[in-house]
Amino acid sequence: MDVGMQNGKRTGRPPLLETLQIKQSDSPRIAAVGAGGKTTVLKMLAAEYQRAGRKPVVTTTTHMLKEDLKYFLVNPSYAQIVSVLEQEGCVFAGNDAKQGRIQMLSRDVWEAVLDMPNPVLVEADGARMLPAKFPAAHEPALPPQTTCVLSVYGMHAVGQAIQDACFRPGQMAGFLGKYTTDILRPKDIARLAQSPCAGKKGVGDRMQYIVVLSQVDSPQHYETALEICREIGQDEQAVIIGLPYRF
Repeated sequence: MDVGMQNGKRTGRPPLLETLQIKQSDSPRIAAVGAGGKTTVLKMLAAEYQRAGRKPVVTTTTHMLKEDLKYFLVNPSYAQIVSVLEQEGCVFAGNDAKQGRIQMLSRDVWEAVLDMPNPVLVEADGARMLPAKFPAAHEPALPPQTTCVLSVYGMHAVGQAIQDACFRPGQMAGFLGKYTTDILRPKDIARLAQSPCAGKKGVGDRMQYIVVLSQVDSPQHYETALEICREIGQDEQAVIIGLPYRF
């Protein structure tokens, strides 16, 4: 899907929820996996839910960077989450993981959050700030309550050597039948996105699955994303998240 085109003309960015076509639910459980923009996409979704008065909770089953914001809670109780959610309309929450990061909430708070009638957005994968990754045996950390999986791929990875652009480059090269010094191509991203061993790993039959092509911040990245969409075809729902209308 070209989020920046309508009737052959470039347009402004539509609402992300509309673009992603996430199935409507009063309490969606949305998990972002992959690399190259997971946190950004979740923040955009959280802002839209907040503007709509839906009061989202953003958390993680792996790690996220800690931020110095009044709605960003570290080691919170469930009561604290509810209180700040009422005041601010949005909460980011996790337990302290040191080194400026948060990790999964304590079990009792986590379970209470999942019982809330609010959108819960979960960063469920890690990539060490790289734009592409291949999952290890224990990844991704998808909650069983997940209703929608956003499989994210950063366009900055395409055209780079696997060893430079990918987290777990050895596994990535082995899956693609390449060397770690080989270049990552659009067809490689499409293959990752369609594989139950990579992008679709752990995705249940009842989970909506959406391929998100992010880091589209130049005409070249936009053309790369379009090529990946063509490679994927109609097999998966693929969405370009970027700024094509500004070019």
